[in-house]
Parts: sequence; structure tokens; C-alpha cells
Amino acid sequence: MPFALHERLAADTLPVAELGLCTLLLMQDHRFPWTILVPQRPDLRDYHDLPREDAMQAFDEVTLVSRAIADEFGAHKLNVAALGNQVPQLHIHVIGRFAEDDAWPGPVWNAGPVENPNLALVEDWRERLRTRIG
Repeated sequence: MPFALHERLAADTLPVAELGLCTLLLMQDHRFPWTILVPQRPDLRDYHDLPREDAMQAFDEVTLVSRAIADEFGAHKLNVAALGNQVPQLHIHVIGRFAEDDAWPGPVWNAGPVENPNLALVEDWRERLRTRIG
């Protein structure tokens, strides 16, 4: 079975880049620089489902994106998580956090759904990430 992006991830995000293993996505939420990495392998639910080589590659790509968010946006803290409670496809969140953001110090999920997202800002973030990651 070929890789296909889960419909919820496709609806909630914008594509940023294709990395070596993962598709890099950006949530359409102007409150946080919130990226999602999705390994381009079919039928993955949890991190331990990745073959060892892919797991190491995913780790390297999470590190790359984490550094890009820290450097580009000056995040005070980076949250990295692979939950999968609502979307069963393996995906890894890398989120830049700030002491003044809408959810601080709690998880971004406590901020509730974004209302009237500033898509121009999100698009600017996407281009900045594309430029930084290359």
C-alpha cells in the first residue's frame, strides 16, 4: 500500500518541504509556529513501527526542524510530541513555544481551536521555514 497523508492532516496544514523521510507540514494556526513531520511510509501508527534506520532519520529531521524553529522564530521552548490520539497516522509535532503564547505554560491543545487564523502570517512562516531548511 502506498503512502497517503491522513485527510485531517491534509485539511489542517500547509505543505512546507519534503525532507529525506518525512513530509514537513505547518499547522494553519498563527498562535504558534507548529510543524508536523509525517514519515512517508504506509501503515505507521507509532514511533516504534519505524524500522531502525527510518527512526534515526526521523530523529535527525526532528532535530533539523527544531533548530530551524528555534533560530528563525526565537522560540523560548520547543515541544516535540507524537500523540496520535485523534489522527492514527504516525506524525511528530514540533512546536515553537513562547512565555506569552495563548497556551503557556500548558500544552497547545489547551488553547482551543484557532478562530480566524491569520493565514498571511502562517504563509510568511512557511516561506521562512522553506528558506531556512532549504
